[in-house]
Amino acid sequence: MYCEKDHWDWEPGAREVADIDSWKSEHSYVEEVYASPDGEKAAAVVKTEEGEFSLRVNDATWEPSFDRAWYPRFAPDGRLTALVSSGGEWTLAIDGVLWENGFDFAWDTRLGADGAHAVVAVQRGGRYAAAVDGEAWEDDFADFTGLAVSEDGLHAAAVVQTKPFGQADIETFQQGCYSVAVDGKVWDRSFVNAWNPALSPDGVRSAATVRTSLYDYSIAVDGEPWKASFPCAWEPRFNPKDGSVWAPVKTPGGWTLFRDGERAWKKDFVELWRHSFSPDGKRVAAVVAKTFGRWTVAVDGKPWSATFGDMVTDLAWSPDGARAAATGKDKGRWTIVVDGKPWPASFDRVWPPVWSPDGRHTAARVKKNGSETVAVDGRLISESFVKVFTPSWSPDGTKLLVRGVRTAASAGRAYVRSVVSLSEFLG
Repeated sequence: MYCEKDHWDWEPGAREVADIDSWKSEHSYVEEVYASPDGEKAAAVVKTEEGEFSLRVNDATWEPSFDRAWYPRFAPDGRLTALVSSGGEWTLAIDGVLWENGFDFAWDTRLGADGAHAVVAVQRGGRYAAAVDGEAWEDDFADFTGLAVSEDGLHAAAVVQTKPFGQADIETFQQGCYSVAVDGKVWDRSFVNAWNPALSPDGVRSAATVRTSLYDYSIAVDGEPWKASFPCAWEPRFNPKDGSVWAPVKTPGGWTLFRDGERAWKKDFVELWRHSFSPDGKRVAAVVAKTFGRWTVAVDGKPWSATFGDMVTDLAWSPDGARAAATGKDKGRWTIVVDGKPWPASFDRVWPPVWSPDGRHTAARVKKNGSETVAVDGRLISESFVKVFTPSWSPDGTKLLVRGVRTAASAGRAYVRSVVSLSEFLG
């Protein structure tokens, strides 16, 4: 079952979970370390014998060994997944238990919000499909890109090739050879190209950016393109509140957001993309450029005053949808910007911001002076790490779980979980 944060250990203080140096003394090869959401487990691909690999989890190694193992990921419920190969067949292993079906190749593991279901892109016999909980689509395809998965992990979509054509067969290509397959069933209409498929939260509806001719772009929903066409368009997304489909499109005046084929924002921008809905679907924000080369965020069509010359990304809404944050980079330096105001500190690198449950604070994994740590509202915690993972807030927002691999002069490299009380840190 999904591991609720209420059941995690929130006792303040640090605790060593795994001695990474001992792993390296027992295995000739150890890959990158990953941490479970609750911080209780650390894992990595290790070589068990010559030509054999497995997954090390804390003090134990999975019993089965494989020709190869890669892409380890912890599910939200704490189970460990990895793509593994045995006897020339690839499949997904979950806590050491393999799916019954194997494939010539498998990649791009996706997990549902509660971790109960998994989707993987697979190839078998030169044909491509998606496999949901180990069962591949009944129909497979010559080409397969842009895997999208529903929130529950039970439905998948991808852009697929619907007609064969040769390298010089321009006439067939222009007639439309690509569409979207949802759970293996292809839309009734094909297009010159299709990109960025999206599924509604329940997986019932689908959308994608399509090219209806060599020069015209639109958004197709369940296979039907909007009546309007554009010189260009970016990825569509479903509003979680009302199911409407929104997408950035290019108009004669610039880039803006359209909703169900109609203009949603009055203002045009030099560029606009990566739009994001608040949890309740009542608000929408997007990364925009007000002028060429100066990036910021627009919320409900109104841009922030702070701009960045390198990039803006990682939009994140507070749980109540009242506030928004993002990462920004200017002149090689990174920071977090909250409601248009950058943190006072800058860093070598920052990762996506994480909101406290009450929406009062933001925390993020950051890198400064060669070490990684966690910052809250721009202030660094006292510990530094070789690698730190995304921090997590306690349900009441008073504590922060920090997970990382640190090096101590006396103890060597170890994976630790540390619970920091916000009152002691921020005062």
